[in-house]
Amino acid sequence: MASTTASAAEAPQREGNPRAKGSLYRGDLGMWSWVAHRITGVLTFFFLFVHVLDTALVRVSPEAYDTVIETYKSPIMILFELGLLAAVLFHAFNGIRVMLVDFWANGPKYQKPMLWTVLAVWLVLIVPAAISMLTRAATELFGGH
Repeated sequence: MASTTASAAEAPQREGNPRAKGSLYRGDLGMWSWVAHRITGVLTFFFLFVHVLDTALVRVSPEAYDTVIETYKSPIMILFELGLLAAVLFHAFNGIRVMLVDFWANGPKYQKPMLWTVLAVWLVLIVPAAISMLTRAATELFGGH
């Protein structure tokens, strides 16, 4: 029985591997956008899961609920809030970009400029929020008015 596929020994050797050594992906901006979208989606899901659990505490033990809410006011939790805000904003804006790429006829043509737009809008929104939240965290940590 003859085989139509060449064995590994018979296959011609490729001249120069276009991929980086040890890397499956080329690492272009689109791939990193895809990875960031998945990571921010998972982080948002876990936040919602924890939020439902801590809100459900109010029915079980109002004192435990109050204790949990007080821990959320600590400076370290402000940093987590900032991370959550950054994740939700990126996920939302990149999700809009993904929908445009999928459902707009010219979406694939403009997907890279749309990604740069998403990143620019994300930065414009996250920088003032970060300044405000980090100022609040520093005030809580080091005292102030």
